[in-house]
Parts: sequence; C-alpha cells; structure tokens
Amino acid sequence: MTAVTAAPTELPSRSDGQIERHAVCERLCTSAARLLLLHAPAGFGKTTTMLQCRERFEVRGIATAWITLDGADNDIARFLARLEAVVAGLGIVPGQPGSPHDLVPAFAARAAPFAVFLDDFEALQEPTVLELVQEILEHLPRHGRLVIGSRSTPALNLGRLRVRRQVDEVGAPELRFDPGETATFLARRGCAAMDAGQVTRLHAKTEGWCAALWLASIALQRSADPAAFVARFSGSDRAVADYLAEDVLAQQSPQVREFLLATSILRQLEPALCQALCPQLDCTGLLAQLERENLFLMPVAALPGAWRYHSLFADFLRARLRAEQPDSLGRLHGAASQWYEGCGRPVPATDHALEAADWPRVLDLLAQHAERLLEQGRMRLLARWFAGIPASLLRAHPHVQMMGIWATLFTRGPWEALRQVEASACVRSDDARVQQNLAAMRPLALAMQDRYPEAYVAGVASLEAAPVEATFAHGVLHNAMANIFSVLGNAREAQRLLDGARAARGEDTFNRMYTESMEGMLDLLAGRLRHAKARFRMAVDATHAANFNQTHGNAWAGVLYACVAYESNQLERAGHLLNVYLPMAREVGLPDHMILSHVMRARIASVEGDGDAALSTLAELEDIGYARKLPRVAVAARLERARLLMLQDDGPAALRELERADIAEIWAREREQRLLAHDLDTLVLAQLRHALEFGDPASCIAPLTRELEAARLGGRGRRVLRIQLLRAMALQAAGRTPRALQDMAPVLQTAAQEGYMRMLLDEGPAALALLRLHAQTQQGQRLQPLLADHVDRLLRCAAQAPAGPPPPVAAPSEALTGKELQVLVLLGQGYSNSALAGRLQISDSTVRTHLRNIYQKLGASSRTHAVAVARERRMIA
Repeated sequence: MTAVTAAPTELPSRSDGQIERHAVCERLCTSAARLLLLHAPAGFGKTTTMLQCRERFEVRGIATAWITLDGADNDIARFLARLEAVVAGLGIVPGQPGSPHDLVPAFAARAAPFAVFLDDFEALQEPTVLELVQEILEHLPRHGRLVIGSRSTPALNLGRLRVRRQVDEVGAPELRFDPGETATFLARRGCAAMDAGQVTRLHAKTEGWCAALWLASIALQRSADPAAFVARFSGSDRAVADYLAEDVLAQQSPQVREFLLATSILRQLEPALCQALCPQLDCTGLLAQLERENLFLMPVAALPGAWRYHSLFADFLRARLRAEQPDSLGRLHGAASQWYEGCGRPVPATDHALEAADWPRVLDLLAQHAERLLEQGRMRLLARWFAGIPASLLRAHPHVQMMGIWATLFTRGPWEALRQVEASACVRSDDARVQQNLAAMRPLALAMQDRYPEAYVAGVASLEAAPVEATFAHGVLHNAMANIFSVLGNAREAQRLLDGARAARGEDTFNRMYTESMEGMLDLLAGRLRHAKARFRMAVDATHAANFNQTHGNAWAGVLYACVAYESNQLERAGHLLNVYLPMAREVGLPDHMILSHVMRARIASVEGDGDAALSTLAELEDIGYARKLPRVAVAARLERARLLMLQDDGPAALRELERADIAEIWAREREQRLLAHDLDTLVLAQLRHALEFGDPASCIAPLTRELEAARLGGRGRRVLRIQLLRAMALQAAGRTPRALQDMAPVLQTAAQEGYMRMLLDEGPAALALLRLHAQTQQGQRLQPLLADHVDRLLRCAAQAPAGPPPPVAAPSEALTGKELQVLVLLGQGYSNSALAGRLQISDSTVRTHLRNIYQKLGASSRTHAVAVARERRMIA
C-alpha cells in the first residue's frame, strides 16, 4: 500500500466528530468508473468523503496519491511537477520527467490498481492543465481511478464519460447530513447539552450542510444557552458560515484575532513568514495553540511545519480584513513579498507585490527577473502578471514593458502583441535594449501573421544592427530569421543562423527549444524523418534542464513532434501531443502549426472511424482562418476535406471543395515559399490526386513528373517521396505496372530508411494495392532486412479494418454478383473509378452503382473499408 502524502482535511479529524459516509464511500470504492467525481458547494464534506474513500482503498491494498490544488497550479509546470512528485510513490515515473507526453503512458502502464485524488479541482482554469488531466483520464488503465473533488462541475469532457458510464458522480444531495448523522456529529463534537428538538431545528436550518454544522458546533461549545443560539441562528447559505465564523472570531483573544486576520492573505502559513507579517507576536506559539484548539487550521502534509486555513474560514477572514483594515492589506502583502524575495523565491514575491499594488516593487522585481523567466519559457505566468499592471505605469518603464509584450506574443499571438507595441512607449524609447527587443520582435510577429516577405525585409535590417551579446532577443531574432530564410528557400543561410543561435544561447532554454525545432524543420523538409524526430524530441525536452516542462514555451516543438509521431504511425502518441499542444497553437495563432495540428487530429479521427469528429475539426480550422484573417488556414481546411471526400469515393463533392480552395494568390505564394503545412498538401497535388482517382490517370503522369523534378531541384526530399508515390499510383492505374513498380522501389527504400508510414497508408487502396503488388514481385528475392521489415509493417497496418464494430456478415441473399466481385478484385488492386470503367467496359455511373451495392452488402463505409472486409472474409487475395 502506498499513501504518498497525507491530505489536508476540509473538516476536523475523526476524533473531532467526523461522520463515516458508508454508503457513498462504498459506492465509489466499488465503482467500475475511471472518474469518481464529487462536486458540491463549499463545506459539503467533499474532502472528508474523499479521505474516507482513500482509507478504504488502502485497506483493500489499492495504492493512493493526493494533491490539494490551488490557483498556482494553473501554471502547467508547477502542476506537472506536483503530480509527478506524488505519483512517483505509486511507481508511475515518466521516462522523461517534466514531459506530459511521457507522463500519460506512465499512468497507462501502471500494472497494479491505484487511485489519484485531486481536491479543490475548481482552482484549475488553465486549458492546458485541464487538457492534461483529460488526457490522463482517457488513458487510465482499467484498474486506475481518478478521484476529483470540486465546488463546480469541472471543465472535462463529462458528456462522453457519462455516455460510456465511465464517471460516477456524487453531488450535494448525497453529501448532506441526514437528521441521524447530524445528531451523531453534534454529540461527538461535545454538544451533549442539546436536546432532540434543538438538534432537529438546527438540522433544518442548516439543511444538513456539513460546514455550517461544524462551525455551529464550535460556537455551541462556547455557548451557555444552546436553545438561544439555535433560535437566533437562521439561513442555510454562505451567510451561515460568515455568521458562525464571526461568532467564533469574537471569542478569541486580541492577539489571536490579530494573527488570524493578518495571516489570512497567505496560501500557506510558515512560522518565519508569519513572523514577518506579525513581528510583535509569538507566531510559532500561536500556530501551535491554534492547531491544538483545532481552530480552522490544517497541516500541509507536503510541507512539514506549514499549515493552511479551512477554505471557508480563510474567505471569511480575508473579507473581514478588507472591511476592518483595508489599509493594512498593502503592508501585509508587502511584508510577504519581501520575505519571499529574501528566500530567493521571485514568483510568490511578485504575486504578493501585485496583491499589494506596490507598483515600484513589482516593476523592480520584473526588471530583475522577467527576462530570466522568458528564457525559461514561463510566458503564461508573465502574461498574467503584466495584465494586472496599469498600462500608464508600464509606459514609464519601456524595457520592463517589452518583457510583457514578448509574453503576449507567445500566449495571445502577434496581433495583440503589435497592438500593445503601438500603445506603448517602446517605439519612442531611446533605451538601446528596448530597440534591440523591438528589432527582434518585428520579423517574428510578421512571420507569425504569414507575411514572410515583409518579415524578411525587417529581419535583415535587424540582423545588421544586432549587437553581438547573447540575450533573449538575440536568440529569438536568429531563430526567427532562420525560419524566414528557410521558408524563402535559403536553407544554407537558415543553417548558418541556427549555428549562431546555438553558440550564443547560454542558459536560455526557450531559445534552445526554438533552435532545435528549426533544425528539425530543416531535416523534415529534406526528408530526414529520423533526424527530425530526434530534434523535435530534444526541443520538447529542452526546458527540462531548468525544471520547467516544454508546455511553458509555446506550441512550436510540440506540434512538430506530433507530426513525426503521426508519420511514424504512432497515432496514440500523436493524439496525446495534440491534446496538449493544439490549444496552444490555436491560441498563439501560428498558421502552419494550426493547420498541421488540426489536419492531424482530423486524420486520426478518420482512421479511428469517427468521420463526424474529423469534419468538425476541419470546420473549426476553417472558422479560425476566417476569424484570424488567415485565408491560407481556411483553404487548408477545404483541401483536407477534399482528401477525405476522395477516400470516401465522393468525387463530385471533393471537386467542389478543391474549387473552393483554388485561390490563386495563396497558391502562387506557396510556389515561392517552403511552407511546412503545404510541403505535401498543395492544390496542384490535390487536383492531380483527384484526376488520378476520378479522371484519366495517364494525364497525371507528365505534370507529376514536372512537380517531381522541381521538388528535387529544391532539395525537398519529403515532397519528392510523396510525388514519386503519386506518380507510381498514376502509372499503375494507367496500366503501366512495370514502370509503376520501378517508381515504387525507391519510395519504399526511403520509407524504410526513415520510417515513413502514414504517407503510404493515407493514400488509400490504390497505394496499398501497389504495395502488395511490389511485395508479390519480390517474393523469393533476398531483400534488405530493414526494407523487408518495413514493408511487412505497412502490410500489417493496411490489413487492419477501420475502428468500430465489425461489419455484419453478408447473408446468402446479400452475396455479391459476379460483376460486383470483379469490381471488388480490381478495387483491391488499386484501380480508380475511371480505370475500373475502362477495364470492365462499363460507364462511370455503373461503377458507382456497383460500389454502392458492394458497400451495402459488406457493411462498409468506404473503398478502404470494403477491401479490408473482403480480405478478412477471404473473398479476395
């Protein structure tokens, strides 16, 4: 049994009257659901019930771990570090600490039963943190449980979990005390002087609200007249807690009262920190006294020698402090800020300075630490801080203001960052550091808006004026210009800039991530998939050296790593990465990353048989393109929708989407630039793919050959691979099988060497038929082991039917006709509709009729599905 860390309790310990919630606990501990959710307003005993469930789990030999969350856990790095620390005791250790995409598989691989408790879940609001919890939840093994306590319904995908019966929910009705539990609780709390009538009246007034009863019990212990107390007590909402807390507070000594109010601003109470706030008091002695008297104080198990207040009481104390001593708030927060700074903890020091509205101190702390936090990739933390500082004050400190604008650029995108620049004093500042930062930001912001020619002009001027010293701005400028030169076709200059960025980055972990991502992009465009994969993995792990995980920077590395995972057919890993990084790509607004992430998510959904999810993802991408005024993004959604329609054998609908995607200005620019999202997916290639499938395959050979030569001249190895595959498919469909096999050989050789999988699998039956034909012609020949193994892997993947329920077995009355069987055989060989019509001497419309009949009789939804079903039933070879 493993109890990783004791949980702070929401209600008193068992010796202070805790009521066993037998029925609720037994239900939850025997539930087969993977999510056990307790959601109710404050004070309903969620934490107490969770603690009792935890004890039951451990008695049954089920290991547990516990985290009590707070607002600081919206910092993804902090949340991940805390989660890794507690689940390590369960034997859940990711291969790479600080890496979300390694933590999720570690959960899934846990062999023994376990339960992880997340209390005060309502504190989590950050989408990236919630996405990570959702991802862990979806990949829990059958014997794993996630137990969540929350004041509100958590922003998780509960609808799907409810449909699948994977969530067991307990709400306020189940958590209220019944009359018998109220009587037992009050008796255990020492309220023996109350008669049955008084207990009944108190229960009715509190409506079984646990916190109110507990607070009432504290007041009753000090009351000489329980009947009078119950008579004047009324209400059942938050006012009850305030009333009772006030009653208790009034009975404390002046010293205790002063201490309680002053320290209510703290998340955690440490003796030295409390002493800094109340130097005139014996804080160590008072903490010990409050703990002995069980007066709203709970120990923080993860931090020995520290305590926290009951959440309801803390809220009450802070409200009372604001009402009674509003002028003291600044002094108290200021003292806490100074104490944390003295301990070398700039983050809580800045938090308290912001609470104090001590702007000179806030600006001083940011001047000292903001650039280092940028280098660590803590963009969201910085963005939150700067959002709370009056713009008029920032304008007087342009260098500090620039740090905030950098954070905006990487969290809210270039449009908002440039708006802030225009409204700031930075442009007119004579501070050389400010101008260096602006010079570095301009080309990057323009590139993020898809304005590469303008970015090039601005960036070249910035490089000429750039100082030689290594700063955050220096690293960003070199990395951004490497990307711009790469897009404009100058890979050699891009590499030179990356070498310079690597040599100068020092401890700048954000720019290390950026550099490795750019190196990986150059490798990927050149077709070096294995090198790219290694680079992207290094990039997402780069910030681990500073104890901040990769989600702190931005979506650059994560989406790119998902790309290579997808291409390697690691669909589960790619899906997990997208769950973490797609929201960030969408928020920041990187065009290529938005396109890549949404297209990958749509393809994964399609492979899993969820066509509705695929189309919904593409609709979202198209809408983003319109909203952000990025037409290339909207066009990419149409292009991918056309691809899906082609795979569904709906040529006319696919053609309509291609016509909608035919915006001359966009594709003229694509011909001049090396845009990663359109390295493989262009309008020309999509049109040729449509003609290959639904038109004259022979007419596609010459234009594909021209595209192939252009890609070779440009050193675009990955594009060469795909075009050569398309040409092989066209040759085969045109009846030139020997030449098709000749084209296929180098495709497979490169695919084996680099690990390409989805490039072939995503082309559907025609590519797979050519793959099988190639394998048949090589039988008896001695193949290179790497090539033979890769072809075998591809064939095994191709043989797998789409996800979903198995198709119904055709009844005798649904047997295929002779002509339908002929069509099915040719379909398995990769024939297009027009090629089928020519081979069988029938019209295209007759071919489509045969296909509809075949789909209906086999229970299939597409050409690929029909061929897979037919092979499974041994109807075709």
